Amino acid sequence: MTRRRGLLALASLAPVAAIARPAAAQDGPQPKLPTEPLVIVTRDGRRHAFEVEMALDPAQQTVGLMFRTEVGPNEGMLFDWGQPRESSMWMRNTIASLDMVFITEGGTVLRIAERTVPRSLATISSGGPVRATLELAAGTAERLNIRVGDRVEQRIFGTAR
Repeated sequence: MTRRRGLLALASLAPVAAIARPAAAQDGPQPKLPTEPLVIVTRDGRRHAFEVEMALDPAQQTVGLMFRTEVGPNEGMLFDWGQPRESSMWMRNTIASLDMVFITEGGTVLRIAERTVPRSLATISSGGPVRATLELAAGTAERLNIRVGDRVEQRIFGTAR
């Protein structure tokens, strides 16, 4: 095999390797990802603005918020799956408790898993197809009265203002 063909073969396997790499191999937090605005509009019309890191590729999504000691009150991480699918998350190597907000392709909150257990291996599922999963500091959903059916405004849902 020539060096060039060998490199092309390795490059084609890179996304699979990123997905298949065990989370245990990660020993520290990933650098902060690029951020974008996101707004959650609750059923009473209140608008709650966040600045969220965008986890767009499999390597970023595999690490997520692992090893981060805290998430700010107006911060979070948005996992964009690219198209609707079942989302299954876990808290392995995640030190800070989180609220996970599962969001449909149209920007509607489908499910919320509040105050997830740090370092747990239990699967936390969306319970249906979602375009994205939003991780916020634990207690945010309760503090801001965010509930299933609320609307999320962000460019990936075509709902940004």
